[in-house]
Formats: sequence, structure tokens, C-alpha cells
Amino acid sequence: MSARGLLVAAPRSGSGKTTVTLALMRALARRGVAVRGAKCGPDYIDPAFHQAATGHPSFNLDSFAMDGALLDAVARLAAAEADLVVAEGSMGLFDGIVAGEGRTGANADIAARYGWPVLLVLDVSGAAQSAAAVALGCAAYDPRVRIAGVVLNKVASPRHRRLVEAGLARIGMPVLGALARDASLVLPERHLGLVQARETSDLDARLDHLADLAEAGLDLDAIRALAGGAGPPAASAGGLPRPPGQRVAVASDAAFTFLYPHMVAGWRAMGAEIVPFSPLADEAPPESCDACWLPGGYPELHAARLAASGRFLAGLRHFAAAKPVHGECGGYMVLGESLEDAAGQTHAMAGLLPVATSYKARRLHLGYRVATLLEDGILGRAGARLVGHEFHYASELTEPPALPEALAQVTDAEGRPLGPAGHRRGRVSGSFFHLIGTRAAG
Repeated sequence: MSARGLLVAAPRSGSGKTTVTLALMRALARRGVAVRGAKCGPDYIDPAFHQAATGHPSFNLDSFAMDGALLDAVARLAAAEADLVVAEGSMGLFDGIVAGEGRTGANADIAARYGWPVLLVLDVSGAAQSAAAVALGCAAYDPRVRIAGVVLNKVASPRHRRLVEAGLARIGMPVLGALARDASLVLPERHLGLVQARETSDLDARLDHLADLAEAGLDLDAIRALAGGAGPPAASAGGLPRPPGQRVAVASDAAFTFLYPHMVAGWRAMGAEIVPFSPLADEAPPESCDACWLPGGYPELHAARLAASGRFLAGLRHFAAAKPVHGECGGYMVLGESLEDAAGQTHAMAGLLPVATSYKARRLHLGYRVATLLEDGILGRAGARLVGHEFHYASELTEPPALPEALAQVTDAEGRPLGPAGHRRGRVSGSFFHLIGTRAAG
């Protein structure tokens, strides 16, 4: 991997990482730079915005959920045919779980592994010279990581900027640009994050506006010049995920969007054909396929329409009678008996798994999951350890599964038992757990 890299990170969430990342990506792409995106940690939504900004897929890099071989394989995908990889962090630069060095899931692990300098985004609203103390702390906290410079976000006035820069000059930290407070820069949001890229009708205009601001407010030449790192080796053992079948029917529309790009890339690399179909268009999984995958997404926003999609539901039941079907999060909800929407209306779903879910009874479920499969199935052999993530507000109204019908025994990232999770019935399985990688036992 010859492409140089750069990590856009921040001391905390809400600092403006996505704004700066998209502005930088679009501006450099407009200049003819072969820029590619990556996202640190488990996130479905931001990579789609990266793809819209650059014209190329963006991949997730996760030091906890991916072993070294998978992480390097995905990093090579991210850098394919690139001059520059711009990776966007999640949460704060050092935020992760308590684990061994390099395995915490924090952005800093990725910067350290690939030698990517960090462009630190500082939200300076409500601060002036004190912002330098925050930058200094980030620069000193982890000797594996180099903070190459900062971008100031939410600058109130020229005087405010001078005060902030005075503090940063005192610690010798380069300022590589600034963006003013501007409510128009905020992308629309809903639960789980930003409104999806495919649903943001004026996205191209927004991205071009961000690129214009980057041209005016960021030192793009200096930022590009500070990129570095060598990336992963040209080849390593192991790598990308294996496909669940030779021809895989994948639900794909506004209700089913959350499928990690590295999963699809791995399936295709091993010769599998991905066959998309749209449940919202009342399409069934094609009978010519030998496995069906229902990704996560927003079925709770489309529950009535899904319940009225007779061809989809009947076709899914027919498919599941002979071939394996798996649902993740939103897909799991649709495989269940019923789904209660935010208004309290209950809608019948496929009835393939003994679970009823509710979006009205909202409670945040968030965190890494390590799952040990209880039986052979579409995800692997009994005893296999899968690593992934949950992020949803829906709840199960039915009792937790008994072991004979559960998909897996699950722990959190630090090994605390969470009990049996998910369901399996015949060839059908599902859970709220999004698969990212696998891990050897022990």
C-alpha cells in the first residue's frame, strides 16, 4: 500500500470531524487528487458520505473487532488506487475499551498501526487560549501518535481566532485552517446519526459548499503534505470475510442499508455474486440465490409498508423453507413476529423467528459484542467467536431466548456475560448484533 494517510480526529464527539473530513475530501477530489475515505470504528452512515464526497467506497477500520489480518486487508482496500487516504475518527481520539495496546478500538490505534499523522479538529466555541491545553494534552497522551496540526472549528470572529492561535503558537502547534460558526454546515440527523447519504437530496450541493469553505479556510496544500505512513504490508495471511453463499440475495433499499463494505468486498473477492432486492418495492429474494441476508437499517420507519409487502413476505418465507436466511438488527426485527412503530402501531412481520420488537419502547443499546455460536449455521460453525457491534433503540418485547433457540452466547467487549442472544429456527437466524470480524478462541 503506497498511499499516504491522514487521520482526522478530535478530543471528543461533536467537534466537527465529519464536517472537516467531508470538506477536505471533496476539495481534494475536485483538485484531481485520488483521495479515498476510511472510518475508524463501527459506523455505517459516515462511510456513505465519504463515498459521495470522493466517488469511491469508504471502509471501516476497527482495532478491536478486526484481527490484524482483517484490519490490514481492509486498509489495503481503502488505499487501492489512492494518492491519499483520509480516515475519520469516531468519538474522541483515544476513546475505546479497556484492552491491550493496539486493541482498544480507539482511533489512535489506527493512526499508530499505519503511521498516519493526526489532524486534530478543535471545537473552540467557548474557549480561546485554553484550546491549546487540550491540543497539548492530546499530543502528549500517547507517544505512538503524532498530532501534525489542528483545524479550528466554530470560530466566532477574527479576534477569537487570534486568541486561539496565540495559545497554539505557545505550544508550537501548527494551525492548518479554521471554519467559522455556521448552522448551514450541520447535516440533518435522526436517531442512530445523520440522515443517510442516499436520503439527503441536496447532498452534492452541500458537499460542494463544504469544499468551497475548505478552499477558503484550510491550507489544503499543507494538509496534504503532512500525510504520511507506510500502511500495511503488501500481503498478509488471512483476510476478508467468507461469503454465506455463492449467490447472496441482499435486501437493499431505504429500510435495509447497514452492511459493512468490507463484508461485501470479502464476499466478492471469494467469487460470490451479490444480488440486491428491495423489500420496500415488494420484491422477494430471488429463488436463484442460495442465501439471503437482511442487513440493518430503518425498518421501524417503514413498518406499515413492509407489513403490506405481501410478495416480499411470502417470498421470504418460501426462500427460508429451503435456504439459509440471516437478519442483522433491522433485518432481525423483520424476521420476527411483529414490529411496533414509534406511534405504538403493531405491524405483522415475516414470523420466521419467535421475537416481537418495539421502537416505541426505546432504549439505547450500544457497544461491542463477542458472540460464541451455539450451533452450525450461516455465520459459521458451533463454537466460532464472532466480534461485532450493537447500536439501536428498539427493544425486544418477548422474553430472552432459551439456549435451544438462541443464536449465540454473548459478552461485552470486556468479557462480561450478557447471556444468550438472537434466535435461530431451522435455516433462519438473526440478532441485533452486526458482524464485523471473527476471533480465535482463548
